[in-house]
Amino acid sequence: MPRINLLPWRDELRAQRRNQFYTGLGAAFGVAALVTLLGVLTMNSVIDAQNDRNNLLKQEIASLDARIKEILTLEDKKDRLVARMKIIEELQQSRPEVVHVFEELVRTLPEGVFLSSVKQTGQRIEIKGSAESNTRVSALMRNIDKSDWLENPELEVVEVKNSEAGPRLSEFTVYARGVKIQSEEES
Repeated sequence: MPRINLLPWRDELRAQRRNQFYTGLGAAFGVAALVTLLGVLTMNSVIDAQNDRNNLLKQEIASLDARIKEILTLEDKKDRLVARMKIIEELQQSRPEVVHVFEELVRTLPEGVFLSSVKQTGQRIEIKGSAESNTRVSALMRNIDKSDWLENPELEVVEVKNSEAGPRLSEFTVYARGVKIQSEEES
C-alpha cells in the first residue's frame, strides 16, 4: 500500500487556523480597545457636561446669593425708613401735647408758686420752682392730679430757704407724667 503523507496539509491547516485565531484575537482586542476608548470618551463627555451644569448652577447660586444680599440690605433700609417714619409720626402727634402740657401747667399753677424750670424726658415732666408756702406746693400737686393732661404728681424735694431780702420761700421739685394722646390706630 502506498503511503500518503498528509502531514504538510495538516500543518498548513493548523497554520491557517492559528493565523485565523490570532487574527480573531487581534480583532477582538481591537474591538475591545475601541469599545473601551468609546466608553472612556463617552464618560468623559458626560462628566464634562455635568461639570458644565454644576458650574452653571454655581454661577446661578452666586447670582442669587448676591440678589438675596441686596434684598436683605433693601429690607434693612426699609425697616430703618419705617422706624424713622414712625418716629416722625409720633413727633407729629406729640406736637399738640406740648402745647396742652404748657397750657395745663399755667392752669394748675396756684397763686404764690413760681416755676424756675420745666424739663420733659419722654412722658415724665420735672417741675422745679419756689412757693410762698408748703400749702401752695400741695395745691399745685392737687391741681396736677385733677388735670386732663398731667397725672401722677410726685413730690421729690421741698426745702425752705430764708432770704434776707425777701419773704421765706419753699423750693420744690415735682415730677408728673404727661398724658399721651391716643392715635386712631391705638383706639
